This record gives sequence, structure tokens and C-alpha cells, in this order.
Amino acid sequence: MELSLVTILLLIAIGIASGIINVLAGGGSNLTLPVLMVMGMPAEIANATNRLGIFLQSITGVLGFKSKGKLPTDDIGPILLPTLIGGLCGAIAAAFSPSWVLKPLLLGAMLTMALIILLRPSVVCPPPGTQAHKVSQRRSSWWWLGIAGFYGGFVQAGVGFILLGALAGSLRYDLIRANALKLICSLAFTAVALAVFISQDQVLWLPGLILGAGAMIGARIGVHFAVSVKQQTLKWFLFVMTLCGCIAALFF
Repeated sequence: MELSLVTILLLIAIGIASGIINVLAGGGSNLTLPVLMVMGMPAEIANATNRLGIFLQSITGVLGFKSKGKLPTDDIGPILLPTLIGGLCGAIAAAFSPSWVLKPLLLGAMLTMALIILLRPSVVCPPPGTQAHKVSQRRSSWWWLGIAGFYGGFVQAGVGFILLGALAGSLRYDLIRANALKLICSLAFTAVALAVFISQDQVLWLPGLILGAGAMIGARIGVHFAVSVKQQTLKWFLFVMTLCGCIAALFF
């Protein structure tokens, strides 16, 4: 696929924006997927190619949160297990599903998250001092993480909101640490999904890597803001991004 200088710059800029959004909340793929499809990629190819950017920005974000001491590591294994299983199942389903299935899933996820933030804000923003739980203490979190993994493996766009619902809502991590763990989960099931899509020859490497370069820059910026702003600010940023996700799901 030949890329003009304008297209390359656009991919980098969109990658930076999506990296910031995905680290602070989620929904960055609502920017990248339409751009990739406008470039002429079919929905399934755009969905697969987009995973390269997600993979690279997740690595950058995880390392950034770890360097700032905001990445809880004592329960990562039990958190990743259901997420990986769900991600594998979701990626296999996506590889063999028609593209029209993606929009209703995306819109439903966005609307649900927007309503939760508006009507039950404590679900995604636990009060200061709230003690986080381990997966073994909250068995229901296993199912929520599995659902998030399946959704992420299937469509990716908006999965950050689903993961935050499981990590902050079920396990009661504050938004900063929930965002850090969200990136660990995203990295894990994106790696699984990417392997499936590569095996189906659905990844366009050049635009995906250019997008990923921008996303890595955005992730570094996002980590800096995530650890320096108040949780209330993060909550309302999350709400705004959720509404933007709803609009994107309606029109793209």
C-alpha cells in the first residue's frame, strides 16, 4: 500500500491523539478506525491493522506507569488469565464475522459506560482510600475481565471503558492504577488478537507501524497527564470520551 507524505503525517497525528486518549480513558480507536477505513481499508483489515498501534502504545504506557510506581503487580496473573481467554475467543470470532456486527457492539458498550458514569460514578471512580480487591476475593471480576477480553479481541474500539468497569468497578482500583492495569490487559489480548489476524493475513504493516509510532508518543504524553491530574478530572475526561465514542459508533 503506497502512502503519501500527507497520509503518513495524518497517521502519526491520529496515532498521537489515540495514544493519549487510550492511556487516560479509552476510545482512541474511534479515531483510528475511521481514518484507516477512509484510506480504503475494509473494516476487517482496518480492525486488524489498528492492533499494531494498540500493541506498541500499550507497551509504552505500561513502562511509563511502572517507572512512576503506579502499576500494581501483585495480582497481574489472575487478572490476565480471563482477559487472555476472552481475547482469544473474541479475535477468532472477529476474524470470521461480518463487519456489520461491529457497530452494534461498539454502540452498546459506549452507551452502557456513559450511563454508568452519569448515574453511578462511584463504579468507575472509587472514593479515596478504597481498598482494592484481588480477583480471588471478587469471583465476579473473572467474568467481567473475560467479557472485556472478548470484546477487545473482537473489536478493540472502546475496550478501555469495559476494562475500567471491571478494574475500577469490580476490583475497586483507583482510576490511575486501573488505567495502568488496563494497558497490561490490552497488551495481553492485543498480542493474542494480532497473532490471529496476522495468521489470516489481515494486517497491513506499513500504515500500522506508522500509526504505532505516533501512538507510542501519545502514550508517553498520556502517562504524564494521568499521574498529574485529579481523579475527578480523569472521570469527566472518561465521560466525554465515552460520549464521543457513542457519536463515532453512530456515524462510522
